Amino acid sequence: MPPTDKHQQLRDLPGVDHLLESIKGDERFVEIPRKVILESIRSILGNIRQDILDNHTTDIQSNKIIQQTLDAARERIKNKLVPVINATGVVLHTNLGRALLCEDALKNIQTISQSYSNLELNLSTGKRGIRYTAVESLICELTGAQSAIAVNNNAGAVLLALNTLAKDTEVVVSRGELVEIGGSFRIPDIMSRSGCHLKEVGTTNRTHLRDYEQAVTQNTGLFLKVHTSNYKIEGFTASVGLDELSELGKKKNIPVMEDLGSGTLINFSKYGLPAEPLVGDSISSGIDVVTFSGDKLLGGPQSGIIVGKKEAIERIKANPLTRALRIDKLTLSALEATLKLYRDEKRAIREIPTLRMLTMSYDQTCKKARNLEKQIKKIIHTTARVELEDLESRPGGGSFPELKLPTQCITIRPENMSVAHLEKSLRQASPAIIGRIEGDRYIIDPRTIQTGQDEIISKNLGEILLKK
Repeated sequence: MPPTDKHQQLRDLPGVDHLLESIKGDERFVEIPRKVILESIRSILGNIRQDILDNHTTDIQSNKIIQQTLDAARERIKNKLVPVINATGVVLHTNLGRALLCEDALKNIQTISQSYSNLELNLSTGKRGIRYTAVESLICELTGAQSAIAVNNNAGAVLLALNTLAKDTEVVVSRGELVEIGGSFRIPDIMSRSGCHLKEVGTTNRTHLRDYEQAVTQNTGLFLKVHTSNYKIEGFTASVGLDELSELGKKKNIPVMEDLGSGTLINFSKYGLPAEPLVGDSISSGIDVVTFSGDKLLGGPQSGIIVGKKEAIERIKANPLTRALRIDKLTLSALEATLKLYRDEKRAIREIPTLRMLTMSYDQTCKKARNLEKQIKKIIHTTARVELEDLESRPGGGSFPELKLPTQCITIRPENMSVAHLEKSLRQASPAIIGRIEGDRYIIDPRTIQTGQDEIISKNLGEILLKK
């Protein structure tokens, strides 16, 4: 482009004020804040100027710029956090928000959030109260613990407990339990941040009680057990049970703590799943403190729950870090409603989405898969091969690391586009549908699809596969 043409195009660009005046009265912009419109105009004009300077062909007509401004403004005002449909079959999918809340939790959140509450007011005395009382007695009832507190997540719970019980002292841990979970969170790192000094004992595959006992010095502050929930070592192995470690702790006057990670109040072996350590069993062993997550196998909101002996928990409550890690009224309201369901295990299995999906039988998945397959075939039978196939779902969230849940899934082999293109199109649809690709087929796993989402999936598939 000759320099004069370039300069002329820059001079011909409509000004911000001109475009704002042109937009007046345009109903498409009525609900969009003026500040957003202004930022969008400036951004679009900036892009056009750069295109002109780079000798790229560009359209500087006002009506085209106004349309671009509208598209940009709508994009700016869209929520960044949006609902998606989880068709991956991963029940506790960390990237998709882990546990879904039960109806009781959602109702309680709405009730508490739209009104003032007694969050830190003792209604009996009229004096300031403690927010944790909303769930403490309930947690103790369900676990057998003497005392309890809930913080923002399990990493926070571990950090807080270690900082309270063992700051500036040595914490003895088996080498085989120095775990790393998602997001590069490592036990040694959190111990360092808490002000403790790690003292490894045993080997990767075998640790004995004598290893803990021989590691004790005048500076030993804590014995720590970490449940290896996201991996498993098999073969020539040995580990120390909680009962043994608890007895050693009493003998040496050293507190014992266990990080359960996921943590559960349900004996999953009754439902055909592998047994996961029960929080109540850990408490029964006599150890001082147990930490676990609220948004994994418990099926509640993101939180870290600390339970144990009264003296230890009271010290944790008094730690100034507790305020920095505390949970808000909405999390408390959801956690309380979720925990109350555990008083009736059958009801908990039925109404807590995480438990319902994990314990869903193969036959139940077949029924869901057949219903969805029929809907999909009605719409896209000419543009894709749709079949039922026996595959596997996953618990996710670092729980049950080796468990594969038998599930009948829907597989789709598109005829007019690649599987990768189909996956991307569904991911960018509204609402987004997140499935998985295996080989040459796109897989929709019914285990994690919620009531009312079948029609949305069928509709979006039709819009994508039939438009070519």
